[in-house]
Order: sequence, then C-alpha cells, then structure tokens
Amino acid sequence: IQGISELITVPGLINLDFADVRSIMLDGGAALMSIGRASGENRAQEAAQQAIHSSLLDVSIEGAQGILFNVKGGDDLSLFEVNEAAEMIRANAHPEANIIFGAVIDESKKDELHMTVIATGFDKGRRPEQPPASTRQPATGSLRQTGTSQPQPSQPAQPQQPQQPKPKEPIDFPVRSFDREDLDIPAFLRRAKNNNGQ
Repeated sequence: IQGISELITVPGLINLDFADVRSIMLDGGAALMSIGRASGENRAQEAAQQAIHSSLLDVSIEGAQGILFNVKGGDDLSLFEVNEAAEMIRANAHPEANIIFGAVIDESKKDELHMTVIATGFDKGRRPEQPPASTRQPATGSLRQTGTSQPQPSQPAQPQQPQQPKPKEPIDFPVRSFDREDLDIPAFLRRAKNNNGQ
C-alpha cells in the first residue's frame, strides 16, 4: 500500500499521479506489484531485474500491456539510470505496452535505488488454449445418408442489411417579416411588448 501511495503523493523529478495509476489499472485484469532495491555501480539494472522478476511470487512482467514504474534514488540519481531501467522493462513487456514512469529524488537514499513496478494486462490478446490435436477426441455418432455420394456445398449465410430509416421531410417555417429597427431593442423587451399587446 505504501508503494502505491508514494507513487501518487511524493513529488519528484518526474511526477506520477492518480490518473497514471488509474490508466494502467483500468480494465487491466490481474496486476503484479513488485519492488527492487540495489546499490552500487549497476544499481539501476539490478533494481530493475529484481522488480521485473519477482522471486517472492516467482512471476515476471513478461507480456504485460500496462506498466507503471517509479524510480527513487538519492541526489546522485541520473536520468541515464532511469532510462536503463526503462529499457529493461520495455524489453520484457508486450511490444505495444503502455509504459508510464516517474523518478523521485530522496536525499536520504545515499547510493541506493528503489524501484516500484505495477504491471497489468497479462490476459489481453491471449486466446484460450486449445488442447493439442493428438488429445482431441474424435466425433462419434452416426451420419445419415442423403442419397448422394457427393457432399453438397452449403450456401453461405447472407448478411442482413440494417434497415435505413427513411429521411424525414424538411419542415417549412413561415417567413415572418420584421422591422429592422426592432433589432435595436433587446429580445426580452420585444417579447414583453408583444405579450402586453402594445
């Protein structure tokens, strides 16, 4: 819970907000949230690797179509490191994934990098698995002879055309003459004058 709340509430170098979280989570199906932490020379790559492949759940973000990630580091955090992490995530995500990222400078994180990843959309575009042909059961039952030895081609179903509504006849409005000098008087005063019969 803290990870998601920090994404929204903590201001950063590149800010994320509730709309970003909502766009990733909306119609996303199952979601994976993971965290990676690392320090040292290759900290961006190591933190991204930990976040991409959750060892606790033994799952990966592979094939996710919606990914939001946030990188938090000390004042030595560079956009190059953020880009390294983004490239690793992009390489593991679906080719058309929506990837949103943020970056936060936290001066208490000296030489340490924290990465939070939320991934959704694992089930989008997947077709239900069919059993292999060798395990399918053949159809059984009897077939009736129709008296011909050659199969008859079936007629393709004709698509039904939706009925188009008939166009409505134009409405004729009577042409009214008006006094051009009346245009100098506001409409509400003209109406009041006409209603009072003056």
